[in-house]
Amino acid sequence: MSSRAPHAPLAGCLPAFGRHRGYPPRYGWLRKVYDALLHDPNALRRPDATVVLGVGRSMIPSMVFWAQAFGLATRSGQGMVPTDRAHWLLDDETGADPFLELDASLWLLHWWLVSAEQCHVPSWQYLFGYSPLSRSSRAETQGRLAAAAEAAGFRIPAPSVLTSDIACLVSMYALGDRSAANIEDALSNPFRVLQLLDPEPPADRKADRSHLVALRRTAGRSCSATVQTYASLEFAARTGGPEAGSISLARLASDPLGPGRLLLTSTADLRRALRQVARQHGGLAVVESGDGQETLVYSRPPAQLAQDVLGNAYPSLRSTTSRTGRRGTSPSQT
Repeated sequence: MSSRAPHAPLAGCLPAFGRHRGYPPRYGWLRKVYDALLHDPNALRRPDATVVLGVGRSMIPSMVFWAQAFGLATRSGQGMVPTDRAHWLLDDETGADPFLELDASLWLLHWWLVSAEQCHVPSWQYLFGYSPLSRSSRAETQGRLAAAAEAAGFRIPAPSVLTSDIACLVSMYALGDRSAANIEDALSNPFRVLQLLDPEPPADRKADRSHLVALRRTAGRSCSATVQTYASLEFAARTGGPEAGSISLARLASDPLGPGRLLLTSTADLRRALRQVARQHGGLAVVESGDGQETLVYSRPPAQLAQDVLGNAYPSLRSTTSRTGRRGTSPSQT
């Protein structure tokens, strides 16, 4: 891979186009993979994997891909094992949200997916972080993705691969119409509840529903204050160093890999979220400097504060005591 500027689009991504095999993450998949790997690192490679996971064989590679893309599983020798992050979220006894019942958990997973330092979904990161337009045709999006891949030093993916990526993105995040078939489809695609993409026009409209990709720039308004603050502190730790310090709200809101862009939240909503959480955490404050710039100030290491903020938001973590030694595991660790 060629060298490239650290802030170039897709610079931190793996050249992993189309590895989802056309399937967005379905309801229950991440939990099924976690349970299987908890008992056997080779569970997903065994002949009876379809029986263990309850899915068709064509879906298993996709389940493996998504578990890694969200940072919930990692390679270990010839097999795979759950990460500390997976234990933190999905453990039966001590997990924050084992069955992903809270919308906040889906927002958190989305953040982990698109902000990962080695992002497995470059098309996702480009659309949310770098796309210059909120609405564009699929053909235009495909052209920009190809150009970004080339600029990053990747081999340009085949058009069919980029088409598959865009279709998977839309299927993952955009609500469909209200027909019985689509209601069932929506129930199997949990990330649609985030409504990060506008629904496509119904099939009976004159608009060609196969050619629209539209970001909902106000979607982050429904993202919990906890997740917005956690993401802000994680971003601060990555870009500003591990020690106490500060970061401007303008950067949090506008940087391609910051929470404003990747969570589709406005500066006003981000400010509101940070102030709300800061009232409960003495190590955080939103202050205005002499030149009128608003800044998030953290008096402790931001990565540590991020973990505390997130842990305190989940009732299960506040009210249970670990019998497995995982209670203190960091959600940021993979």
